[in-house]
This record gives sequence, C-alpha cells and structure tokens, in this order.
Amino acid sequence: MQTNRLVLPGAVALTALALVAPSAQAAAGEKTVTVTVMGTSDLHSNVLNWDYFKDAAYADKAGNKVGLAQVSSLVDKIRAERGADHTLLFDSGDTIQGTPLAYYYAKVEPITTTGDTHPMAKAMNAIGYDAVTLGNHEFNYGLPLLATWVRQMKAPVLGANAVYERSGLPAYKPFVIKTMNVAGEKPIKVGVLGLTNPGVAIWDKANVEGRLRFTDLVESAKKWVPVIRGLGADVVVVTAHAGDSGLSSYGGDLPVENASAMVAEQVPGVDAVLFGHAHNEVAQRFVTNKVTGRQVLLTEPGKWGQRLSVMDFQLTKRQGRWTVTGKSSTTLNTNTVQEDPKIVELLKPQHDTTVGYVNKVVAKSSQELSAAESPYKDTPILDYIQKVQTETVKQALPGNTLPVLSIAAPFSRTAVFPAGDVRVRDVAGLYVYDNTLLAIKMTGAQIKDYLEHSARYFNQLAPGDPVDVSKLTNAGNTPDYNYDQLSGVSYDIDVAKPAGQRIAGLTYEGAPIPADKEFVVAINNYRQSGGGGFPHVTTAPVLYNAQVEIRQALIEYATAQGTIDPADFAASNWKLTRDGRPLF
Repeated sequence: MQTNRLVLPGAVALTALALVAPSAQAAAGEKTVTVTVMGTSDLHSNVLNWDYFKDAAYADKAGNKVGLAQVSSLVDKIRAERGADHTLLFDSGDTIQGTPLAYYYAKVEPITTTGDTHPMAKAMNAIGYDAVTLGNHEFNYGLPLLATWVRQMKAPVLGANAVYERSGLPAYKPFVIKTMNVAGEKPIKVGVLGLTNPGVAIWDKANVEGRLRFTDLVESAKKWVPVIRGLGADVVVVTAHAGDSGLSSYGGDLPVENASAMVAEQVPGVDAVLFGHAHNEVAQRFVTNKVTGRQVLLTEPGKWGQRLSVMDFQLTKRQGRWTVTGKSSTTLNTNTVQEDPKIVELLKPQHDTTVGYVNKVVAKSSQELSAAESPYKDTPILDYIQKVQTETVKQALPGNTLPVLSIAAPFSRTAVFPAGDVRVRDVAGLYVYDNTLLAIKMTGAQIKDYLEHSARYFNQLAPGDPVDVSKLTNAGNTPDYNYDQLSGVSYDIDVAKPAGQRIAGLTYEGAPIPADKEFVVAINNYRQSGGGGFPHVTTAPVLYNAQVEIRQALIEYATAQGTIDPADFAASNWKLTRDGRPLF
C-alpha cells in the first residue's frame, strides 16, 4: 500500500505511512519499533543563511533559507521528538564546494597548509552526522584537500565505487553499519552504503586521472549490499550522489550518471535510497525492485540545506530478528526553524574572514554591467570573461601565430558589476564555478559543429510567433551553463531553423571561415573534459593548461587594470535571428 504525500505551501509536509508489502505488515501483538533516518544532500558549503555574493542574508521568492545552522535546529527538534537513540543523520554529497566560504579555505588559506579545520567538517561534526557520502564536487579542489577534510570528519565519508585505478580497491570507506540500541530489545543495525558519481572521471579528470576510477553504481551496490546484509544489517540505506532518472549528461563511455532509481530497481536488499546531485525535492517515491517485488523508498532533500529528508522505518521483531514492515518519507522545510546559535557562533570566525575577503574592492566599473540578458543577447559582462581568457592564453603562448578565440557561458542571470566599486563577490557572482582555463586547437569545421551543438539551447521559434524570452531558452532542459558563446568570430543563430541548422554567417575578420582553418580556443576544464557533451573538444590538441582558475584570473586582471570599461572589451559578434532577421 502506498499513500500520497500532501503538500501544503509554507507548512511542514504531512507524512503518510507506506507499507513495504501486505505480507510484511506487523501482526497484532508483535513488537514494533520505528527508527528515523534524516538526510541532507548538495549542501555546497552553505553553513549559515548567508549569500556571500550579495553580502546579505539569503533570500529567494519562495522564502527558503539555507545552511547547516538551519538544518541543525531541525535535526535537534526531530531528535527531541523521536529520541536521539532512534535517529540517524546521513548526507549524500557535494559538501565542500559551492560558496566563497569553501573557496577561501581551499584556495586562499587552504586547510592543507594552515591545519585549520574545514568549516563543513566543523559544522557537521558539531551537528553529529552519522555518515557522509562523496559527491562529484568533493573532487574539485584535488585529492589532498579532500583527504584532509575526510580526516577531519568524525563521521565516516563513504564512496564504495570510487576505487584505485590500479588495484580496483575502494579508495574510501564503502559502507558503515550503525547500531541503534532499543531498551530491553536486540539492537537494530542500520547499514549505509555510499555511492558517488561516475562523472567525476570527466568533470575532474585533471585531479583523478590515473589515480581513481568510478565504477557503476548498480554493480557496486550488487557487490556491497550482500556484504552489509551478511554483517547483520536490519535496514539498508543507500546514499547515492546521483539523480534518479537513469540518464547521463555525458556519453556512454562511463557508467550511468543518474542511477539512483536503477539501484532501487535492480539491487535486492535495499530498503531506501537517499539521493542527491539533481538539486530536486523528492519527498517520497517508491520503486518496485524487479528481483524481489518489494517497494524501495527514495527521497531527495533538495539543495543547500533548504530541506531535510526524514525517513521512518517501522521494524517488527520476528524469530529474533528485526524486519522492515513499513516505511515512509517526507521533506521538511528548514525555514520553519531559526538558525542554531551554536553553529552560528562556532563558524563565526571563518564566516567573518570570508565576508572580509569577498568585500575587497578589485576595480572600478565605468557603468553598471548586468548578466540578465546574457542567455539570449551578446552582453559586455560576458565579453569581459572572453577578454580575460583570451589575454591569458595569448600571454601564455607568446610564439603562437594562430587566432585566439574564447568560449564562455552565462553562469548567472543575476550577476552585476555595479557602477563604481567592483568587489571580489561581484566577480565571483559572475563566475560561480571553480573552473580552470585551457587552450585547445580547433578547425573551422569543428567550431561550426560546436556552435550548432550549443545552439540547441534555444527553442525553435516559428515566423510570426511572439518573442517571449522566458520560453526562448533552455530547450530540452539544457541549463544555462551548457550554452556556450564564442568570441573572436562572428555568427548568427537562426532560431526559426531546427537544431543543427542554425549557425549562419560564421566569419573571421569579415571573411567566411575555411573548414580547415585552425584556431586556438580558450575553454574551461569542465567543457574540455566532456561536460555538456560538446563535440571535438575532448580529443582536440591541448596547447595550454597551467591550472589557472578562471575566477581568480578575472579578479587579478581587474586588479591590474584598475578599471572595467566596456569600451575596452565589448564586442557584438553574435546575435539571434529569425529567418535571417535580427530577433531583437
């Protein structure tokens, strides 16, 4: 039996009990106990309810709050209600990257050299996490920093399918079994298996190639779940940093990226999957295991500490063993509580240090530059990224005789360089990812293919249809960060044409580009390693890769120049058209 979850706007969601199967229901007089497993995911180094890019408390239209200080108060509340000895707290990854707070203690004053405790370790230890699983972003700052954070964590950090390249042995703890003592009864054992995302091999190739590989989530779970059961686990929860759709953002060379539902369907012995990666809120979903016919519970707690998943397992004692006879889940909004003052106080020194860093003035802008229209118009603020990338590559390749082009994507629609003082946080708000800069060699034909792939981002617009910019972009759920714009050449994107036939007027210095003409192209590591599935780039010759962080290059360039003036870098080299006529 499965009953639906009722969602009440602005209120705590109601939990409905979903029984595993009619045959497993508890009979009258049998001893039953309910244990609760709470879960977070995709915290992305949000500790306090603070937006470092705006230098203000976090706020969105939905009234959400973010951060572990919010989570902590809700966790305390549930522990008090259910009994701390009947609760556990897990996380499904993407923990140590995502805010300037994380960047500061990875790059400005790295914990690997200072010996300071990472803010996420400090907060998670204080809250009392029982297990944490690796997300793909855990690998962004390299294996040494990751290893330092793992050592600092009191909770085991899990990643069963992250194995050493040569031996195939787990590089991190695969699972842990937590024992919950029940008064006067046999203890309940909850096993948790951690699985991370195979896409790490692409997205952080520079950090893991030749050292780690990432095996299939389903095959890994099939290997380890029987081990966990064999060690006496009464409940088995998989914490997976993978969405539930069974799809991948990359090609078929790696195991499936979003395999959480596949684990539930194909691996016997799993009671529930706490998953993440997609930043969605899934309060309660059931998947039927194809082997056993039993229902497997899935839940995803959104992102940034905005939600807490709460899974309740009803266990019944039969023949001396505990059996799961019911399970349900919901997601709770952390805006229903206030920040935990203990966490706020504990993290205040590191928070204040980060606030000071992001408010440093790096340059003055001659006028306000906004990224609001960047997804569908050529804007000066993205041209600034192109200018810095181009100049960095030119300086690094003094003997180069080929034209240098640059690729950039609209990472943020809310980014603004204000007129006057531009601070670190303004630049960081424009370039929100920790990407590094490379340069590759491409031909004219390859660049045309690349631009056609990028132009799939736009929905087709028939002649005469009104232009609604809210419906123009993100075709096929393509995120803004997978729409690349190219500087150094000129071209049009005809949105009246079907995808694959949209690029027109592709020229260099006013002349059509020959198919075999060669260019140097500045590109970020995410894209060059295969992120977004763009053609040609993964096999293109690499001419430059000094591991320069693009965000830091933007900051240093602004500091050196002292001023940001569109007259120095703005160039309208691409536009949207419809049947050859400008759309705007």
